[in-house]
Amino acid sequence: MDKRLLSIVVPCYNEMQVIPDFYREICLAAQTLSDRVECEFLFIDDGSTDMTLSILKQYAEEDARVRYVSFSRNFGKEAGIYAGLENAVGDYVVVMDADLQHPPMFLSEMLNPIMRGEYDSVAMRRVDRKGEGRLRSFFSRMFYKLNRKISGVDIPEGATDFRMMTRQMVDSVLALPEVNRFTKGIFAWVGYRTLWLPYHNVERPAGQSKWSFGSLVRYSLNGIVAFSTVPLALASILGAICCFAALFMVAWVIIKTLIWGDPVAGFPTLITVILFLGGIQLLMIGILGQYLSKAYMELKHRPMYLTKEKKVGTRKD
Repeated sequence: MDKRLLSIVVPCYNEMQVIPDFYREICLAAQTLSDRVECEFLFIDDGSTDMTLSILKQYAEEDARVRYVSFSRNFGKEAGIYAGLENAVGDYVVVMDADLQHPPMFLSEMLNPIMRGEYDSVAMRRVDRKGEGRLRSFFSRMFYKLNRKISGVDIPEGATDFRMMTRQMVDSVLALPEVNRFTKGIFAWVGYRTLWLPYHNVERPAGQSKWSFGSLVRYSLNGIVAFSTVPLALASILGAICCFAALFMVAWVIIKTLIWGDPVAGFPTLITVILFLGGIQLLMIGILGQYLSKAYMELKHRPMYLTKEKKVGTRKD
């Protein structure tokens, strides 16, 4: 009986400094799995401008397990994950980063529950953020708490993209072809039995993270917009509150003037009210704009990524 195939999907962007270390570690991990599964290493080069693609091509020539897909430009990690799932041919698929912050040594522990049929997915969850800045860690925790409250998906705090899935779950994820993707939310939305394994944060051995604070904020906003309409409801609620407050203030000014003869407050009050209401209006327009922009991008039906060159396997029927 042929062994089942495990596809290891690895999105990469300018990772030439860490790729050799990762390749060495993933080969050792694959050796420990060799009695249960065969492995393919599917690297997704997200338009790297360094020597990442050249290194991957060299590995592909020397090792038949190494495959790659190279984008025409940088399309982002979400596109990289989707391309990896789309081109993976394995019975099981695992997504992990090339920077070794997703340690390959956990692959064996992740595979066992799936092969036993107990779970459809095994995902890793960080229990600490050692090495990260305090401000970044704080906002990350706040995002997960907020997202759980206002969205229809449950994403545990510390959830990562390091996840192993069955072919059935992978096909379900691919059935959602939306361009504005928030993969953590999609993994939760499709359901299936998921086991979360805790682990301690691991720092990069080389290179620098491609995620700036600004890019993480944009990614978080995209995640909220993708899975929740609560901000739109909030806009309506604030509008109603402002209307009632305005009616109350009108009534109060009339009563105060007729009964006590107090003069109506002038310039400072007027400017304060105008700035307050103007700020709320701009905020609500901004929320509407976020949803409108996402719908606009989806309506274009542009491909999620463009492939410049690739070497991939063939899926067995």
